[in-house]
Amino acid sequence: MARVDLLWLAPVGSIAALMFAAYLVIYILRKDQGNEKMRQIAEAVRVGAKAYLKRQYLGVAIFFLVVFFILLFLAFKDYLVIFVPFAFLTGGFFSGLAGFIGMTVATQASNRTTAAATKSLNAGLRVAFSSGAVMGMVVVGLGLLDLSIWYYFLDWYYSAHAIPIGTDKVTAITSTMLCFGMGASSQAFFARVGGGIFTKAADVGADLVGKVEAGIPEDDPRNPAVIADNVGDNVGDVAGMGADLYESYVGSIVATAALGVAAGLGVAGVTVPMVMAAVGVFASIIGTFFVKSSEEASQNILLAALRKGVFFSAILIAGFSFFLIKYTLGCEHIGVYWSVIAGLIAGILIGLSTEYFTSSNFRPTRFIADASLTGPATVIISGMSVGMMSTAIPAIVVGAAVLISYFASGGSSNFSAGLYGVGISAVGMLSTLGITLATDAYGPVADNAGGNAEMSGLPPEVRKRTDALDALGNTTAATGKGFAIGSAALTALALIAAFKDQVSLYGKEMELSLLNPNVLVGVFIGAMLPFFFCSLTMKAVGRAAGKIVVEVRRQFKEIVGIMEGKAAPDYARCVIIATAAAQKEMILPALLAIISPIAVGLLIGIEAQAGLLAGATVCGFLLAVMMANSGGAWDNAKKYIESGELGGKGSLAHKAGVVGDTVGDPFKDTSGPSLNILIKLMSMVSIVFASFVISNSLFK
Repeated sequence: MARVDLLWLAPVGSIAALMFAAYLVIYILRKDQGNEKMRQIAEAVRVGAKAYLKRQYLGVAIFFLVVFFILLFLAFKDYLVIFVPFAFLTGGFFSGLAGFIGMTVATQASNRTTAAATKSLNAGLRVAFSSGAVMGMVVVGLGLLDLSIWYYFLDWYYSAHAIPIGTDKVTAITSTMLCFGMGASSQAFFARVGGGIFTKAADVGADLVGKVEAGIPEDDPRNPAVIADNVGDNVGDVAGMGADLYESYVGSIVATAALGVAAGLGVAGVTVPMVMAAVGVFASIIGTFFVKSSEEASQNILLAALRKGVFFSAILIAGFSFFLIKYTLGCEHIGVYWSVIAGLIAGILIGLSTEYFTSSNFRPTRFIADASLTGPATVIISGMSVGMMSTAIPAIVVGAAVLISYFASGGSSNFSAGLYGVGISAVGMLSTLGITLATDAYGPVADNAGGNAEMSGLPPEVRKRTDALDALGNTTAATGKGFAIGSAALTALALIAAFKDQVSLYGKEMELSLLNPNVLVGVFIGAMLPFFFCSLTMKAVGRAAGKIVVEVRRQFKEIVGIMEGKAAPDYARCVIIATAAAQKEMILPALLAIISPIAVGLLIGIEAQAGLLAGATVCGFLLAVMMANSGGAWDNAKKYIESGELGGKGSLAHKAGVVGDTVGDPFKDTSGPSLNILIKLMSMVSIVFASFVISNSLFK
């Protein structure tokens, strides 16, 4: 009975996270907003961001209603439990709510960060980081709240009503909870793809015409796309990233809980991931108080300040998890603890690897910067080579984490227990999400703060401080993407294992040998999908950016006095163009992610569907790492040149670096991050539609 009582820590943790987020919001809103010009700029960004999200959420709401009625129809046909359609809706709602809150606070924090930076570097860091922490705490708080509500509701329902034939109460609970992850995945997909297209279309358009053609600085108020660029930072890198990691967070927990039940651990198997997540909330809250910096504007000092909080949180979780597992699972399953440690260490190592390949403090990014002396072509070639090389360490680290987790949990004697260990490693990696996401979501706030300082005409020392925060934000954003990709790989593996167990619940056993031609064909199709998907999203950014380029050129040509600063650009027009393009261009990639696994399962068989998930996970993971790290390295190579190296701003090397950065923008902020959700969404779709595919497949 005592073990069951520990589950109360999950709702307690969710409430603690949301209360701390509320405290941070009050702290931010009490800060000085700056002068009238700073407020006007921030308000323009807020209006644009809210207008974009309103339009996106209206479109996504139509999608959710259609899918809801499809799932309801399948439930009435006994393919699904009646609660699945409603779980799908709540998963999407809480994911969208997390993104909306995080983005709203970020747009309130940007000018306040600028105002704080007029006083000191640490003051600016604290405001920007607090905004990122709101995003992190809201994600973990709402995620745990959704999980807790469904667990206790289903526990009450199945205690009072008949349990589905051929199962037990805990299995019925976890199999239903597993399905609401499809709602979170769908919302995350739209947020990531749509936001990524918006932000990079505006960014590329602003840079190509403003920096390269007109020769004006970044964030110059004369650039018509500058407000759209700042809006994009919020809708893509705050709302999009939050929805992405929300989905990984809840997906890893419910998949691991389902694997624990399949391994015969019962309620104890559910308790460990839920309580670990709750403990992670408290560890992350404590870790945020360790983030502070001296006035010296050194990236290493700032990075050390953020690392201090993350590492302290990880140590707290590592210490508590031992006692949790020993108490809940017993000494016979203490090997599961090493799965937690494997996940925590893997997350840290992937972050350090990403930092090495993307930070201008290290050789890979400086190698790209040096290549700028011979033109844009060598910059692009160098960036691609760095990105490809950067896949080695994450692949080895994730592989090692999987092996350690599997065998430490007893996989050599109990296959299901080994898979449970793999899931626990994903939960371990994501247990510090409250503070890890804070270090990522703080970056767009610092970026917007720098833009606000530039457009407001503040003294150079203020821009120097915001640039230091922004440069750090580029590194933490790249590190955050590496963390997101690594956690997505482990979560996707846990989801594939949960898919196999879900299929077995319907009385179907799969032959998953690579010698099975159906499996092999599925692997090939799955490996192809990430490339096809990236083609769609890259083309989308190219088309949308082209429209922004044409509009910016038109305004420079037709608005008399714009270059002299005597006439104001039409900022709203660029926001409208980017918004419309993003909403239109995200439809086809979304259909690809949802229809592909179902179609393969129906036409080739359930084994081919499992092969598709495996192929997409492996290929998508490595492609996402390559694209994210190439993009991050290109960006920081450009900023390295802008710091005064290799000729500085306005030089030929700088222009070559800007071209590399514009290529890297959709790599790191659209296509690469969206692959995380692609591989998880296809797994979730496969789980939800498993019964339907099994019953209607051409290959029984």
